[in-house]
Amino acid sequence: MTNRTAGAQQPPTRIDTTVPHSARIWNYLLGGKDHYAVDRTAGDRVCEIFPGMVDITRHSRAFTGRVVRHLAGEAGIRQFLDIGTGLPTVDNTHEIAQRVAPDSRIVYVDNDPLVLAHAQALLTSTREGATSYLHADVRDPATILEAASETLDLDRPVGLMLMGILGLVSDYDEARAVTAELLAALPPGSYLGYNDGSDTDPAYVAAISRFNSGSGAVPYTPRSPRLMAGFFEGLELLEPGIVSCPHWRPEALPFGRPPEVAVYGGVGRKV
Repeated sequence: MTNRTAGAQQPPTRIDTTVPHSARIWNYLLGGKDHYAVDRTAGDRVCEIFPGMVDITRHSRAFTGRVVRHLAGEAGIRQFLDIGTGLPTVDNTHEIAQRVAPDSRIVYVDNDPLVLAHAQALLTSTREGATSYLHADVRDPATILEAASETLDLDRPVGLMLMGILGLVSDYDEARAVTAELLAALPPGSYLGYNDGSDTDPAYVAAISRFNSGSGAVPYTPRSPRLMAGFFEGLELLEPGIVSCPHWRPEALPFGRPPEVAVYGGVGRKV
């Protein structure tokens, strides 16, 4: 079992509580406890304009769970590289994957010092599997891949998880290049699980625009499903394609069709 915090980059020695951070805002909206006043203020500003933001966070989280269960189960994936981890909550990637396949190995990556401070909660593992944490930025895929290879065998298929993180890379070409570089290092049979806020709801776009202009945090860029499809170039896109996250292979509901929310995602297989 590998339970360690690893990474080539030296993390900041101090958490900046004067500027909101996406991981902490997300934690606040999910009902967590690891956030500061500045994060709560930023989250509340978004919700004032767009009360559905809480639904987006919850459906995004549920989508991640369904993707991991599918990959660890039906797809037989035993290795996961989860970039943009966020703060530990319940049913983190390693917990879901190792529940299905106890020998699963998971590497988490995030660049928030608070996530680093709480990384020990991500490093629990079954005896058969392994987890590790890297303090690194998604814009530095070479560093991520080099450090991840200490825990993962990159000659074997990997489930690459990019959940809600590419929206923080505002330049679309850069976001595509980062994704392509990560996927190029993974063998055939690997998968990309991806989601992000979409521009399909004008109220959501307006709320994010207000957040970007007034919070001081790293700006977030909602994208159209058409642009999201670019991240899957060269991959075999699994059914039902790129859809509103509640519609991706939903679990049985007693109340009919799940809602449409402004977070879209999908899963693709490298062939």
